[in-house]
Amino acid sequence: MDRQQEFVLRTIEERDVRFVRLWFTDVVGSLKSVALAPAEVEGAFEEGLGFDGSSIEGLARVFESDMLAQPDPATFQILPWRGETEQTSRMFCDILTPDGEPSAADPRNVLKRTLAKAADMGFTCYTHPEIEFYLLKSQELGSDGSPIPVDEGGYFDHVPGGVAQDFRRTAVTMLESVGISVEFSHHEAGPGQNEIDLRYADALQTADNIMTFRTVIKEVALQQGTYATFMPKPFTAHPGSGMHTHFSLFEGDTNAFYEAGSEFQLSETARQFIAGILKHAPEFTAVTNQFVNSYKRLWGGGEAPSYLSWGHNNRSALVRVPLYKPGKGQSARIEYRGIDSAANPYLAYAVLLGAGLKGIEEGYQLPAAAEDDIWSLSSAERRAMGHDPLPASLHDAIRSMEDSELMPQILGEQVFEHFLRNKRAEWQDYRLQVTAYELQRNLGIL
Repeated sequence: MDRQQEFVLRTIEERDVRFVRLWFTDVVGSLKSVALAPAEVEGAFEEGLGFDGSSIEGLARVFESDMLAQPDPATFQILPWRGETEQTSRMFCDILTPDGEPSAADPRNVLKRTLAKAADMGFTCYTHPEIEFYLLKSQELGSDGSPIPVDEGGYFDHVPGGVAQDFRRTAVTMLESVGISVEFSHHEAGPGQNEIDLRYADALQTADNIMTFRTVIKEVALQQGTYATFMPKPFTAHPGSGMHTHFSLFEGDTNAFYEAGSEFQLSETARQFIAGILKHAPEFTAVTNQFVNSYKRLWGGGEAPSYLSWGHNNRSALVRVPLYKPGKGQSARIEYRGIDSAANPYLAYAVLLGAGLKGIEEGYQLPAAAEDDIWSLSSAERRAMGHDPLPASLHDAIRSMEDSELMPQILGEQVFEHFLRNKRAEWQDYRLQVTAYELQRNLGIL
């Protein structure tokens, strides 16, 4: 037994933890949880906890349903929202096959495989997400059929006595109590829309943090009599919720994206990484924007990027290179602005990192940076500049992913097939629906 496992067992005993929740996700990123008695934790470390994987979306086929959930002791945390009495803790799990091998269908393992490839190339990957969400009065819809936000605030608004302000303060305190460092938080552009940015961490820890973040946000909202949603575009007239993520690669203690004196201080490695993301973005958009509703955000205006482009401090570009600060070479990074808040972070970060690494491996050439506001250009101007569009719908994204050679390599055949099967079913369900828009527009005139 290693030191981390010993620490967990000792803490469970000293804090009188009554329940230990084992967390993992299915292929679309829904959090799964099973509560373990404290006496069973040592056995779970050694042998894993058996469960029926065929009942979890994408984990196993019926004829190979037996799976093992093995807790990662490095992720142990007490859950503060469960109170001081009968304390509850959680650990994230790696999913194993009965013979103890990592499951090819485990989203967390998909990211670990990609990070291992980066390590073989000499890189460590760090990420920093900016997570947006809407705070609503409840799940109920208003008389016009829209959700009801908790306020009418806008970008960076300070709303004295506002619900969102108290909410963010409580949420940030709770996040930090489970070991998640917050950089800053503020009101976003939409009514009831908020953003909380997490500090840099390695990509696996960030993905774990995002899953915990979503749980904390929803728990705090329920405690305060409100409802939080990470739906990409809950309002027609207001901005969608993105999860812009900053990426950097380090070689030891050196930022591999930084080169003094080069254009935008970007190294050749960084330029190839961006080129890889841009080349393969249509193929992985089904993963970073995985719901029908995701494309209402991408193509619904606001600041969501819809075209393959990159730029220096250009917020209309899909990939943004933040403003360089003199003497801050270690902070060199790129920001991917396409991903939304409902993505499975393990798979989303795996495909983004995998595409960037492919660009480095193959020496992709980066096209010229976009200096104009891409949204203000005409379609002909965008075509002339090579700014091709991202997929316009989940259907288009599925088709691009199906034609990809790289995505099954990154995700593994099993996750690739299960993910596509889930998304095809969603698209089929959606296209059979008669929407309120169609009824309002057509019923009285046709």
